[in-house]
Amino acid sequence: ENKLNEAIDKLLVLEKQTRAAGDAISSSKVLVCIVSLCYKVQDWTLLKEHVTTLCKKRGHFKLAVTKMVQRCCEMVPEIQDKERKMELIEILRTVTEGKIYVENERARVTRTLASIYEKDDEREKAAKVLQELQVETFGTMEKKEKVEFILEQMRLCFETKDYIRTQIISKKISTKYFEGEDTEELKLRYYRQMIDLNLHHKEYLAVSKNYFEIYKTPSVKDVEQKWKEALQRVVLYLILSEYNNEQSDMLARIKTDTNLSKLPYYQNVLTCFDTAELLNWSILKKVYSQHLKSKPGEPDSPLDKEENWDVLQMRVVEHNIRVLAKYYTRISIQHFADLLHLDLKEAEKRLCEQVVKGTVTAKIDRLDGVICFTKRKDTEQILNAWSGNLNSVMDLIGNVNHLITKERMVHQVS
Repeated sequence: ENKLNEAIDKLLVLEKQTRAAGDAISSSKVLVCIVSLCYKVQDWTLLKEHVTTLCKKRGHFKLAVTKMVQRCCEMVPEIQDKERKMELIEILRTVTEGKIYVENERARVTRTLASIYEKDDEREKAAKVLQELQVETFGTMEKKEKVEFILEQMRLCFETKDYIRTQIISKKISTKYFEGEDTEELKLRYYRQMIDLNLHHKEYLAVSKNYFEIYKTPSVKDVEQKWKEALQRVVLYLILSEYNNEQSDMLARIKTDTNLSKLPYYQNVLTCFDTAELLNWSILKKVYSQHLKSKPGEPDSPLDKEENWDVLQMRVVEHNIRVLAKYYTRISIQHFADLLHLDLKEAEKRLCEQVVKGTVTAKIDRLDGVICFTKRKDTEQILNAWSGNLNSVMDLIGNVNHLITKERMVHQVS
């Protein structure tokens, strides 16, 4: 112990001389040597003391402090004693706080701390510790490492049921990054985490898009079983999603995919929703229930859950309402309900939902028991239409007058 103190005292004198001489490289070597000696003899008290003291000294070179902190970070995974490891991590987190030039090292030891908490089944602590890091602002950290950190933050937040924060953190990753090379593993991790998040919020269109991105990944497209699973889920979640322009556009794009022909039942059910024809729910369920569910040994299908069949039934009703709005201008409420295979109250409720969403335009005349699908025009549109009709009438009158005059002239000559 005496020899260690003597050696460190001599090194501290040398450190002062190198600092005064402006020799950053030699100063770095001295600081690294001091902490290495303390670690070699397992003197944790002296190690913590010198790390704290050396980082606080005025006039220290950033390079020297960085090298010393990096050496201490290398010690962390080598320490077997959990208590000692935690102490060193906390010291490193304290001395690096607010120092931009060692932000990467602080982030790495914080991630190690989070993994320790997670092993101890303290996920909330792990998530809280990792959330302190705003790695997207780190200028010196590689893009790949940033994405890994953010994905870890997302995972911990999701597992602790902090879904709003998970959504916020997910926006820190630009999907353009996944267009580069050697990003497939991170891309698949990201989209699988987004699938879990979107499924929690029941945003089926977003889930379908996530699976479509997985489907387009080269490593998935090269394996038939993988791309089939991905494409099946693209189709199923697409038909489970609410109708809008985005959903309609994606449905049209998926239909053109040549691989869809290798999944005939999925191609047929997609065609059903893309065709302006009424669908019979009973027949649809009877025909496709066995083929769209997962078979033994296969990954779970979304239609394995009975609640998703209820959602699909609602989408069939909504599709039928859009078809009726396309072909009818007026229809009796009773006939409307019969075509939808619903009772009057339920049919009216479904129609009102579609009107509120803006999918169709309709008015119900309860006295006459009639539904009108014609869109009400505002005064400007009525005046424009009247003006156009009036111009057409005047043109016709002008043509008739010309023809009558011509006939009279021919009659007079003859």
